[in-house]
Amino acid sequence: MPDLGLERLLSIERRGWDSLCRSEGGTFYGRLMTPDALMVLPNGVVMDRDTIAGSLDGAPPWTSYELEDARVVPVSDRSAALVYTATATREGDAAPFTALMASVYCLLGEEIRLALYQQTTITH
Repeated sequence: MPDLGLERLLSIERRGWDSLCRSEGGTFYGRLMTPDALMVLPNGVVMDRDTIAGSLDGAPPWTSYELEDARVVPVSDRSAALVYTATATREGDAAPFTALMASVYCLLGEEIRLALYQQTTITH
């Protein structure tokens, strides 16, 4: 069974942030999210997988990011939540974006997939 530990889930999160830095987040998250997954954003918008997949490719890229204070909360033997603080910058933004992130991962078969992602902003 795939590992749902801290280092494995942080590795997946970093690959997601890297895809956002390349403006390829739609492709990455379209593959990673479960069919009924949701992203809950700080502005109150809730987006499903198809909306995410169709909207993040070509989005303005993040130029840098840091993930801090990460921890895993086991949910079951086949799911876990990764909680951390992210700080990211975009060229031209006056201040960095800082938010608390919660990503709930589960196993579909033997694949690790993202079921729910939520951002709680600290700076905006």
